[in-house]
This record gives sequence, C-alpha cells and structure tokens, in this order.
Amino acid sequence: MTEHTGRNTAKPSRRHMWVLGAAAVALVGAMALDTKIVVIGSEHDVRAQRFSPEAFGESEFPEIRESVEKRAVDAVELAKAIQEDKQAASQKYGVATSTGPVLPVSFTGVAGERKSHYSTVAIEGLPPEITVRVQTGPALTGTDLRDSTGAIQFDQFTNQIEYQDAGTAINNQVKKTVLASIDPNALTGKTISVVGVFKLVNPKSWIVTPVRLEVK
Repeated sequence: MTEHTGRNTAKPSRRHMWVLGAAAVALVGAMALDTKIVVIGSEHDVRAQRFSPEAFGESEFPEIRESVEKRAVDAVELAKAIQEDKQAASQKYGVATSTGPVLPVSFTGVAGERKSHYSTVAIEGLPPEITVRVQTGPALTGTDLRDSTGAIQFDQFTNQIEYQDAGTAINNQVKKTVLASIDPNALTGKTISVVGVFKLVNPKSWIVTPVRLEVK
C-alpha cells in the first residue's frame, strides 16, 4: 500500500474567498476616507503656501507706490513742519514704526555728489542745514518702503527672516521698475524729480528711497 504525504492542496471555499474580498474592499474604503485630495494651487497646496519674496514684492510695490504718491508732501513744506513740531509733523504725515516715523516726500532739485549708493540733492528753499540723499543703487538698504503704509505687519509672516525678505523684495522692485533705466553715475549736475519716503531719525539728514525718479 502506498502512502501519500505532502500539503493539503484543497482550494479555498467560496465563503473564504468572499470574506477575503470583503476585507480588501473595506481596507480600500478606509484608505480613501483617510486620503485628502489636494488641488494644485489651492489653499491646501503646500507649494502655494510657501512664501515667495519675489511674488510678494511684485504684488505689493504698485500699491505702496500709489499710496506714497498720494500722500507725498513737498520737501520745503515738510521741513518747515518738522522744524516747528517734529512730533506733530510725524503724526500728521507719517506712519509710525518702532525706530521712527516713515514720511512720504516729493521734491525737484539738482543731483550733486554721489557716494556709495546715494546721490545728494540740492533743493531750492530747503534749509541749508538739511542734507537730502536719494538711494540710487545698485544697493538699496532699509525697510522704509515696506513700513511706509502701515499695511504690512510682522504677524503676516512666519518669522523675522520672511519679514526682512519682504522689505528686500520691495526694494528690488524699485531697482527693477524705477532705477533700471537710470545711470546713477551720470546724475551729477542734472535736475531730478523724486517721490519717495524716508525715516525721520535725524531731522537734518534725510535718506530717501524713491518710488518715482525722473531726470529732467
């Protein structure tokens, strides 16, 4: 008599197969419930949420420029107001920051000596003890434009780095849209018209960041 050894090769019953199939369907259903579909470009798209300084500068600078041009005060008038009452002038014309008010100003004058990334400007009627410098690049420093409207606040950003990058990006838009066609080294002796802002730290020294600069 011959003995048969080995594994049981019997096929699974239909009930067994049905149970396995039902379990697989349940698993797929659970996975679907736990899966979140993200549409590219939507508010849930992580890539869309990542801060882009360049995009921020491009979107914000036109509004900043418009605001500054609407509020700009003639330099002679502004200087007189500051001399009479610095605090009152700051409250009337400026936007407060932790390091001093940012004031919008406009003037026409003759560009003089150029040092570093500044050009001095002689403005008729301005007290001689006041020195006005305009940032003409290639480097633009400070965050005066970022702070000039009061609409851009630190709590809009994730951290200090993003907040600083926002200011730099706005300055980059000045270089791109205001100063790109101007040779700063060729300004000396020429009449220029400027609209811009400066931070009132020293009433006798204005460093203006322009939103508009025209060579006459």
